[in-house]
Amino acid sequence: MTIPEILDAFPDYARDIKLNVQSVLAQSELTEQQTWTNAVACALASRNETLSQAILAEAATKLSPAQLSSAKAAFAIMQMNNIFYRFRHMVGKDDYANIPARLRMQSIRTHGGDPVDFELACLAVSTINGCEACVRSHEAVVREKGVSAEAVVASVRIASTLHAAASVIEAPLS
Repeated sequence: MTIPEILDAFPDYARDIKLNVQSVLAQSELTEQQTWTNAVACALASRNETLSQAILAEAATKLSPAQLSSAKAAFAIMQMNNIFYRFRHMVGKDDYANIPARLRMQSIRTHGGDPVDFELACLAVSTINGCEACVRSHEAVVREKGVSAEAVVASVRIASTLHAAASVIEAPLS
């Protein structure tokens, strides 16, 4: 299914989500590459196969293979890191914070895409996954690298809207 086909099948109660999906994929605050890098990472993080396949198909026409792979790497590494660092943050004890993670995270340096766009996607996925420590960390990195507050919010709009869309698709009352 294509994105328009998915959205056309949305029930009336999800009209706001349908319209928001259309608008967040065309925000002026982000470049096309940033938009689709975020969309790929967020669709995958939202764990809906129908939505993920549609977003991946569209993104393949807008991103280089390296950038598409980078978006997937942002999704994958944040699935692991968000759990680990959310645990540390939730417990809030220094003895856990001082134990090395000892988790392989090479994709953070070797993802092959634009480093700023990768970080923005990591921020968006971390928002979906509810990891405050990772959200704070990636937000600080992108802001330090010159990303505007408006672009950060635009990235989070993609996260929130695609996560909602995935939930609507999965809802038993669709």
